[in-house]
Parts: sequence; C-alpha cells; structure tokens
Amino acid sequence: MYPVPGSCPVCGDALIVTLLQCPHCDTVMEGRFALGRFHQLSQEQLSFAELFLRCEGKLSWTAEEMGVSYPTVRSRLEEVIRALGYEVREETPAEEKQRRFERRQTILNDLAAGSITAEEAVELLKKQ
Repeated sequence: MYPVPGSCPVCGDALIVTLLQCPHCDTVMEGRFALGRFHQLSQEQLSFAELFLRCEGKLSWTAEEMGVSYPTVRSRLEEVIRALGYEVREETPAEEKQRRFERRQTILNDLAAGSITAEEAVELLKKQ
C-alpha cells in the first residue's frame, strides 16, 4: 500500500477521502472524510514527529538519536507545530531553564562519548 497524500499535486490544496474499503470483508463506504492534521505534514516532518514521540518528547534524546544539536531539534519541532496549524508559544522561565539544562546535558554526554573535545565542550558551555 502507498501512503495517503495529504495535498493535491496540482494546486497544493488539502485532499479529502471519498471512498473507504475494508480489506477483510470488502465493505465500502462513500462520502467525504477528512484526513486529519497529520496529513498536512511532509514525510520529513512526519518522520521527525514519530521519532520525537519514540523519544518520549525529550528534545535531548531526539537530538542524540538524530545526531544533531538541541537547537536544530527545537527548530524542527517548531516547524511541525506550525505545519499542524498551531502557534509556537514563548517559553516560560522554567521551560527556558529546563531547555538550557538539557542543552548542557547533551554537551556533557557528547564529551563523555568522545564525540567532542574538552575544549569544544568548554566553548559550547560558554555559549549557554
């Protein structure tokens, strides 16, 4: 089976489903069915969302899994939020503190794993 496209390849507008069929008993339903918000995501955005959920919503775990920086993961998450039609809200001071903690933890994990040098870690931590 092929994945259901969420937008028209001609005009880019959202598609609707007009026929559903059960593969087990061949029951068929016709009508106008919405695809839902997640069909608005590109394949790349959907893959990111799946990984993010698999990482239990932890940005630092997602960054580690993807092999990218924390800010890159945060940016991709904000892109997915916007693509779903929501506004990205400003962080509260507590959330900013948690985000900074997670970024520092990622740097220290990279240092422990040997993927960055002590000097690189010091420079990255200074930027926090």
